[in-house]
Amino acid sequence: MTQPREPKSDREWISVHEASALIGVSAATLRRWSDAGDIRTFTTPGGHRRFSRSAILGLLPATRRQRPNLGRLGETPEHMIRVYRRHLADTCFGVPWLGALEDAELTPFREQGRLISKLLIDVIDAATPEAHVMAIEQATEVAAEFGRMAACCQVGARQTVEAFLIFRLPFLRELASVARRRGLDTGEATELLDTATEAIDLLISALMAGHESAQAEPASVAVTAE
Repeated sequence: MTQPREPKSDREWISVHEASALIGVSAATLRRWSDAGDIRTFTTPGGHRRFSRSAILGLLPATRRQRPNLGRLGETPEHMIRVYRRHLADTCFGVPWLGALEDAELTPFREQGRLISKLLIDVIDAATPEAHVMAIEQATEVAAEFGRMAACCQVGARQTVEAFLIFRLPFLRELASVARRRGLDTGEATELLDTATEAIDLLISALMAGHESAQAEPASVAVTAE
């Protein structure tokens, strides 16, 4: 298959994980379709495959089960974030390296956590597939910044991921509580939690990428200085 030229707009081209989250098809299946020439892709100079968003959206059926919407359930983003903040203060003390930070150092991490929680709600409540992907893109950027900040504080990759995993628990627990309070059936509750979990998995990948990029920066500076 002839590969298309480098796209003019990054928004038209998405990663395999974003494409997978967009239509609920595994990354392995998308790669097989790409290899068979069934869907438009191109490969970046770094070897990463990118998928045409319009082509991916074209794979969606005309009718698709609508995921539960927190707003329609009466659970406003403001309420969800208030609940998350109450849990977040206690969670920080369960992470040794965060608990050791001074307030001025800890505040940026708290702000990143709150912003991630807001963007995860945007992912869940996105009215269109395009809005869903855009919210994921914004959330991954914030998660990458969290990883960079941790690396700059000399926190290892393992400790950074462990902290992130602890932060996600209050969020998922609150979603499970919403499902119980609002009487969602098993399928609806599963769809709600699956959407959040898939998005969080993408954030963990972005977190690691941000951490690795920050670790690589001092090394490149040192080489230049020599």
